[in-house]
Amino acid sequence: MRTRAALLCAAAAMVAGSVTAPPAGAAAPAPAAALTWKKCGTRDYPTLQCASVKVPLDHAHPSGRQITLALSRVPHTAKTSQGPLLVNPGGPGGSGLTLAGYVASALPRSVAAQYDVIGFDPRGVGRSTPALDCSPRHFTSVRPDTVPATSALEQTNLKRAQSFAAACGRTHADVLPYITTVNAVRDMDAIRQALGAQKINYFGYSYGTYLGAVYAKLFPERVRRLVLDSIVNPTGVWYADNLGQDYAFDDRHRALMAWIARYDSAYHLGTDPARVEAEWYAMRAALAKKPADGRVGAAELEDTFIPGGYYDGYWPYLAEAFAAYVHDKETEPLVKAYEKFAAVDASGDNGYSVYTAVQCRDAAWPRSWNRWRADTWAVYEKAPFMAWNNAWYNAPCAFWPIDTVKPVNIANGKLPPTLLFQATGDAATPYPGGVTAHRLLARSSLVVEEGGGNHGISLSGNACLDRYLAAYLTDGTVPHGTSVADAVCRKSPDPKPLTAKAASTSSRGSALHRLLGFRR
Repeated sequence: MRTRAALLCAAAAMVAGSVTAPPAGAAAPAPAAALTWKKCGTRDYPTLQCASVKVPLDHAHPSGRQITLALSRVPHTAKTSQGPLLVNPGGPGGSGLTLAGYVASALPRSVAAQYDVIGFDPRGVGRSTPALDCSPRHFTSVRPDTVPATSALEQTNLKRAQSFAAACGRTHADVLPYITTVNAVRDMDAIRQALGAQKINYFGYSYGTYLGAVYAKLFPERVRRLVLDSIVNPTGVWYADNLGQDYAFDDRHRALMAWIARYDSAYHLGTDPARVEAEWYAMRAALAKKPADGRVGAAELEDTFIPGGYYDGYWPYLAEAFAAYVHDKETEPLVKAYEKFAAVDASGDNGYSVYTAVQCRDAAWPRSWNRWRADTWAVYEKAPFMAWNNAWYNAPCAFWPIDTVKPVNIANGKLPPTLLFQATGDAATPYPGGVTAHRLLARSSLVVEEGGGNHGISLSGNACLDRYLAAYLTDGTVPHGTSVADAVCRKSPDPKPLTAKAASTSSRGSALHRLLGFRR
């Protein structure tokens, strides 16, 4: 899994008030009144409220050092409540504070009214303290070409990865051993207690699906409803999952090339997808030699187009920048696309620091760089688009200064009916992961978006998917089928080339994907 800047550390998250939650498993939950909620609404989400809660850094020593988690809430407005609905956008490293506002506004009003929608910044993230930042400006452009065509390039990239891992060890030695999925899950249960709830409802995207599945494994009796959208393959965390991503993103990149070829009248790059793809790789080679505006080299070009693998709503913007460069050597659209989709700011530095801290600790990674080299070149031969970019993104895990723990087996027969969403062409969390989770989670129902390629598909404009979500959150209704999928929805329509009107219109899908970020 990969994550870029968590795009959510918005000014909305003005955290105020705190309560120390009792340790997980405590006999009596803290009363809800113990949390002090204060207004922190934004123009888009005016009803947001914020608070904070203290939890143990080490849950094995609940009376020891405490850290602070930032919370957000859109309170229920119905006469009766179905309790808290915790939401998470993925990552690891993504902030959920603004996502609470989005989910509450995107659900049908009658459904949202029944829940206290709760967002939170997991430990190390955003407004929670301490927040991790291992190596500020690690992604400052122009970075070395990701494809190590020479031993010198490989050594340069290796030194960057080793330096980042060492910086994390130096800067955050006191907290790094405790930045794990399991500890984040125990934090979630502390949030439950601070809210005064006997059970929680949970809705997670991307890595948030693994977070939710692990919570359900550790605390099955405290799960009321569970929604997982775009599902991590729980049997591949994390090295194998990343290799699987490489093939899927290459397929998705080729889908973009085919879409551009279909609209040759707009982009004039040819009607043959293979020719369009060749033009893209020629652009990459040119930028490796002469970065656009001294900012967008080969690595940054990959960073800019990777978001197109998450959400096809970005395709028209990417295609226009691509065409402008090929036809006129115009760099401004490309630089603007980089700034819009790929440039990493301070929140991105934080997000990447937490990403590596969690994934490098959560499971074993190969410690031999020879293994990484061999595996990545093998992938590159068949799927070159993201293979080396993704390898370097995760390479700090080969040199991580903290020992790893064992991943959690999420197989679970103790849950109430659970709802899963998965697109068949999802690149970030490929379809087999959803099928695997469906098999491991007894009483789960899988809703498939047939032919869809976006990552994060519910509350993104597909009315069929959203009907299943609304029914489940209303009264627990889930579909039951006779095949792998319990229900199938047609995919959302492909985008069309930009018009003046389209360029200024923000869709529900684009609003969601701004919050989910990229590289999950």
